[in-house]
Amino acid sequence: MLGRFCGFLKETPNKLIPFMVRQAHHERNQHLTVRPELVEGLVQSFLKLTSPPSPFGRRGKIRVFPLVHTMKSDTPYKTFIYTALPCEAKPLIDYFRLKKDTTIQCFAVYANNTICLTVTGIGKTAMAAGIGYTQALFASSNSVMLNIGIAGHKEHRIGSVFLIDKITDNDSGRRYYPPLVFTPPCPTQCLQTVAKPQLTYHPSHLCDMEASAFYETATRFTSGELIQCLKIVSDNELSPAQNIQAKQVSALICTQLPTIESILMELTKLVESLTPPGLTEFDQLISQYRFTVNEQIQLKKLLGRLQLIKGKNWVGLATTSAETGKDFLKLLNQQLNEAEFYL
Repeated sequence: MLGRFCGFLKETPNKLIPFMVRQAHHERNQHLTVRPELVEGLVQSFLKLTSPPSPFGRRGKIRVFPLVHTMKSDTPYKTFIYTALPCEAKPLIDYFRLKKDTTIQCFAVYANNTICLTVTGIGKTAMAAGIGYTQALFASSNSVMLNIGIAGHKEHRIGSVFLIDKITDNDSGRRYYPPLVFTPPCPTQCLQTVAKPQLTYHPSHLCDMEASAFYETATRFTSGELIQCLKIVSDNELSPAQNIQAKQVSALICTQLPTIESILMELTKLVESLTPPGLTEFDQLISQYRFTVNEQIQLKKLLGRLQLIKGKNWVGLATTSAETGKDFLKLLNQQLNEAEFYL
């Protein structure tokens, strides 16, 4: 009985991640795109569904498997960074003074008081699993999620940095458009995500192996406007991917730290604008309806106007017939237009 119970505890993370991300890769070529690969930065036993070892040591002492991580409900992380490679993460760890969470075994996770960084490993499956696992531990409402990594391009200069405004999954054909509601500190570019390293470059798009899985999975945990991908060009036709070295990747990321910090500041400002002080109705409404980030900003402004017109103790929104957040905003606009306001 005890052996079966310990075995259950050991397999819990293996069962949790597929459950969290099983919707992330419903693709026509799933058998080609989600095959687990040996990657640096990911504990390989996490991907192998093998029978757990005996919970008893050689002398009959019970072993303890520190695989289930328990966190406090008031976890302060509001920014989540995901990288595929340790060499992509190293400059960020040093710059933001992140410390490794040694209680987490499945992925390498580093954090300070506000930022949590996860090294997921290479590929779409690893990225989706890393996001699902991290969010299962630390998820909070309206959190910022940023994917930082290298990408290839046919002509762009090595070291060039781009914020991604369109992501195309090369296997499924799906397209994603991360909304940009702020002025980016760098150029934007389209990107395609592939399952394997490419020797032939797309004529115009950047190319990586994780972005489509990152964006599709991240949208299950926060609003699309708070999810962004930043890519630094690491290879091109003149210097192909075979020449990439870990130290070179870290150096490329390091040169773009000011750009990364600027993007995080813009996204943090956006998050702060979503929680208006003194409007308790706002919290009630965002729990009742689903609003995008832009719609939440509109809701905040409309509630402020309604409070100004009708006073702090106004009521009546709970009886609305709106079925969606979008419908509610229309009705609220209509109510404001019909309201009598005398200075």
